[in-house]
Amino acid sequence: MKNQEIKNVCVYCGSSFHVKQSYKDQATALGQTLGENGYDVVYGGGNVGLMGLVSNAAFDNGADVIGIIPDHLQKHETANENLTELHVVETMHERKQMMVDRADAFIIMPGGLGTMDEFFEIFTWWQLGLHDKPIIVMNIDGYWDALLTLLHNIADNGFCSKSDVEHIIVIDKVDQIIQTLKTAPVEKNDPKTKWI
Repeated sequence: MKNQEIKNVCVYCGSSFHVKQSYKDQATALGQTLGENGYDVVYGGGNVGLMGLVSNAAFDNGADVIGIIPDHLQKHETANENLTELHVVETMHERKQMMVDRADAFIIMPGGLGTMDEFFEIFTWWQLGLHDKPIIVMNIDGYWDALLTLLHNIADNGFCSKSDVEHIIVIDKVDQIIQTLKTAPVEKNDPKTKWI
């Protein structure tokens, strides 16, 4: 059975359809896999790009899907109607805070600047001891190779510790996600010990 501490999985991913088919296929497979295995999904609330594929597949396979979208983005991202809950908030800050609050773990799929913003925020919040939730990077077709190189360079130059970078769990296929969620460590860190 899955890790009982992980029930709601927040998925960060791109809102573009103009991407490689392998990213689309893995997004659909991720939603399906999470739903079939009893996980619920928290995400940005849109019905476009990879985020729409993840959420629709999860919903169609039995997951509760919680969408959180700022009012000003509804017309751009087209709020999904296949949801268990849709929360329309006023700002991006509210959206991101609610996503973090509702999630037990984070999955980073391929995405653009918004996805990178969300990744760095939750990683920074983990480093500061504001949460102790697993962060899983899905490095499909090597998409996040440059990001991972950057993180190691930051550590090598003393701006974070190597153990910080090692907190990030990296997988490259959806078929690894359930075992990863089952075995993901939940770390308890004292923020005072984080600094170099």
